[in-house]
Amino acid sequence: MTIYEELKKDHQTVLALLDQLIASEKAGPEPWGRLVQQIRDELVPHARAEEAILYNALRDADESKDVVLHAYREHAQAETVLRGLQISDALDLTWVGAAKQLREDLAHHIAEEEGKVFTAAKRAFSDEEATAMGAAFVQMKPRVRGENFAETTAEMIANMLPTRLRESVRKFVADAGTPRRSA
Repeated sequence: MTIYEELKKDHQTVLALLDQLIASEKAGPEPWGRLVQQIRDELVPHARAEEAILYNALRDADESKDVVLHAYREHAQAETVLRGLQISDALDLTWVGAAKQLREDLAHHIAEEEGKVFTAAKRAFSDEEATAMGAAFVQMKPRVRGENFAETTAEMIANMLPTRLRESVRKFVADAGTPRRSA
């Protein structure tokens, strides 16, 4: 499958989970917490892999930088709302409004992405490249799913950096997480 097909599949999954979350308003804290975690487990790996594989490739190909930078900002905004949902209590009445806002924001982002970003990518990459990117996207998501908040945040920041800085920041973060031996 191409990167476009993989992304569309994920988009449908996340929107369906958000619909379930909003519908669970009166269901109580257990289903609510489970759904928020499922949304996190789908959305964050999707965003990090999409940034690393599609957005960075588009930026490196010098295609539609403004569109890609806008998409990065929308990812950051969506994750801010999601993280707020993760730490709020299901009994807090504001969570439903936040979930509805997240769903609306993501629907807007998806429409722009499947339009503007996909159009730019299809101009920049061959069908073979799009298929290879799809495979890389699928391969990367499970690794990201296992990362904690700090790791996924560091990856988001690294993805937003210019190419010349990206790998050195990733190496710094990886080294910082490695326990040091005392001499």
